[in-house]
Amino acid sequence: MSFRGTYTALITPFRDGRIDEPAFKALIDRQVEAGIDGIVPVGTTGESPTLDMDEHIEVVRLAVEYAAGRCEVVAGTGANATDEAIELTVAAEKAGATGTLQVCPYYNKPSAEGLYQHYKAIASATALPVMLYSVPGRSGIEIPVEVAARLAADCPTVVSIKEAGGSVERINQLVQALPDGFSILSGDDPLTLPFISCGAIGLVSVASNLVPDVMVRLVRACLNGDFTEALAMQKQWYPLFRGLMSLDTNPVPIKEAVAMQGHCGRDFRLPLVGLEEAKLTKLRQLLASFDLID
Repeated sequence: MSFRGTYTALITPFRDGRIDEPAFKALIDRQVEAGIDGIVPVGTTGESPTLDMDEHIEVVRLAVEYAAGRCEVVAGTGANATDEAIELTVAAEKAGATGTLQVCPYYNKPSAEGLYQHYKAIASATALPVMLYSVPGRSGIEIPVEVAARLAADCPTVVSIKEAGGSVERINQLVQALPDGFSILSGDDPLTLPFISCGAIGLVSVASNLVPDVMVRLVRACLNGDFTEALAMQKQWYPLFRGLMSLDTNPVPIKEAVAMQGHCGRDFRLPLVGLEEAKLTKLRQLLASFDLID
């Protein structure tokens, strides 16, 4: 299995300190109706650091149940402790996930060899297809191109990488180093078009929580080689993509935006908090300018 197309890095709605299951189901239904290829629960956007182990597994289980085979479910089960990542990944496989997203271990800054051994151990513990996740802005390090290539050669289930380092040059390097069939996905909405033009074949999107139909059309236009349409969409929607990532730390702006549409509450778990009033006003103005709220 390879990953291709548009995937939504799902928010995790809360109500009164608990997972808001009806809101989560409705969010997934909206994604499926828009033609999304897959959903990615409990990644960064899903506030995974503030979920305990049982909640983490429960969100994956609910995502599988609510998706009901209508799209892929790529469970965010990475951790900076290899044993924890394995435990979460095995649980996600038992829950019925179709793939796993494995973030680059954060805070402890392993060496290249440590990264290789970390991912190799995870891949050996599960039959799920593995999507590596390089996000230096969160992890403090990136997955070296050489490590990704070693894993692709040595681990048959390591089949993809979500690239969120913001560099088109990295995409070019990955394309040169990785085998045919190994999929590269953009991890940044604003960079979808340039990344796909250089060899990526999809996107793990934050904005698609809010505008799944737009992201599906943008990715399809790029993959179909219709860069005239894609460039027009990029120009039109870039201010929204940028605003959702610049007002505050993800996932605060996207959850606030989805809440403004009435699809979830404004509940966050500390240390995340909602936007201050001045930023809420800017977000309302931004969404209104795209006719996303009244």
